[in-house]
Amino acid sequence: MDKIRVRFAPSPTGGLHLGGVRTVLYNYLFARQHQGTFILRIEDTDQNRFVPGAEDYIVECLNWCGLIPDESPLKGGPYAPYKQSERKSSYQKYAEQLVEAGYAYYAFDTTEELEQMRIRFKTDENPSPQYDSRIRMQMKNSLSEPEKARQWKSEGLPYVIRIRMPDNEEIHFSDLIRGDVHFNTGQSDDKVLLKADGMPTYHLAVVVDDYLMKITHAFRGEEWLPSAPAHILLWKYLGWEKDMPQWAHLPLILKPDGHGKLSKRDGDKLGFPVFAMNWTDPKTGELTAGFRERGFLPEAFINMLAMLGWNAGTEQEIFTIDELISQFSIERVHKGGAKFDFEKAKWFNHEWIKRSSSERLLPDVKKYFDQAGIHAEETLLAKVIDLVKERCTLLPDFVDQASFFFLRPAQYDLEPIKGKWNTDKKMFFAEFADKLSSIHTWDFASIEQVFKAHAEEKNIKAGELLQPLRIMLVGGKFGPPVFAIAELLGKEETMGRIKEVTGLLGE
Repeated sequence: MDKIRVRFAPSPTGGLHLGGVRTVLYNYLFARQHQGTFILRIEDTDQNRFVPGAEDYIVECLNWCGLIPDESPLKGGPYAPYKQSERKSSYQKYAEQLVEAGYAYYAFDTTEELEQMRIRFKTDENPSPQYDSRIRMQMKNSLSEPEKARQWKSEGLPYVIRIRMPDNEEIHFSDLIRGDVHFNTGQSDDKVLLKADGMPTYHLAVVVDDYLMKITHAFRGEEWLPSAPAHILLWKYLGWEKDMPQWAHLPLILKPDGHGKLSKRDGDKLGFPVFAMNWTDPKTGELTAGFRERGFLPEAFINMLAMLGWNAGTEQEIFTIDELISQFSIERVHKGGAKFDFEKAKWFNHEWIKRSSSERLLPDVKKYFDQAGIHAEETLLAKVIDLVKERCTLLPDFVDQASFFFLRPAQYDLEPIKGKWNTDKKMFFAEFADKLSSIHTWDFASIEQVFKAHAEEKNIKAGELLQPLRIMLVGGKFGPPVFAIAELLGKEETMGRIKEVTGLLGE
């Protein structure tokens, strides 16, 4: 087998959908497993849909996910350039070659004439007419009017180049996921290959670039299946059939109810992200939330995506990237769509947070404390992370679960204490605060020992005192073990909080 070469070829038109990142991931895993090459190619030939900043956004998404290409517009490589807009001159040659061989033709129809065609040929049997073998001879092109076409071309009339799809030919190809796939060309339209501005469409560019860049395997979403007949014929018509990559059409990521492809609107409606990172539309200023900013670890995001349409054939669900590389198999990718479950996505994140060291989590967690305006000294924060990480599902949860380590609570939930508060308990906490000052080794065990000994001395059950102590230190009924909290707060701060709340409660 030739050296494996795969590519991710996005259009820079907006945010990167999680389905796109999954395509990247499967390409990346396949390449790494076979010691192959993973390429990022920017398909920016549709200048009308080009969005400034979208390319940089795509690169940043891949960097965050750790899916770094071997060849790209930034890195370069032996088949540069890696932007289609910079390869424009190469496509015209191949489009003209197809016309000369009779596999494509010039079409001079205006936008208005195409609209009229859709109205004129609309019937009950054909409610959405296409520019195809049934209609092309009644349109304005070099097949229906060859003499006029030569004149129009010499006069500089704008034209496109369309593929000439056969009337009734069976197209077969082998898909790595779906097995034998076949189409009848009579159901396909004569797709535009070269636009009037000289830019190729996806259909021509993807074939030419895959050939010139020696791509061996092409993984893409199943929504591209209807375009496969035209692409396969282009490989054949250009004389490159033996170099055609192996295809794998990935299943869709579906809405949570399983009905239809997951969209940005679904995320907006149901309250979860569908983009890898925050994306702000430069035209409207509209912000679409991303998994990164919602508080996902990239390891968890990648793990979750891998399982959306694939499994290793075992009960294992948590995978490192190295484990995914070693165990991934394109043949085990499902044919059917995978329903997206945000609760399951959060479960993956929770599991990864629990498994991650404080050193790994520290930079990400620190950002959320900084955003909240809380100065969290890193040595203490690392200890706090280890103490509370099992309680955190998303990274912002660390601020909710641990801000009291760095800021004394602005208010305390005293209602749970007041009902059973009395003079004995007031005296207990006043004296307990003073006893803490005499502890030489400030740690969990020493604090607990003094607490229990003093409770026994005062003939009060320790269990009745633990919740008040927790609220005094934390502000509410939550948090890790109370003596672990006291240990990290330090002696002076622990004493200060006990005295403050004792004073607030009075008699």
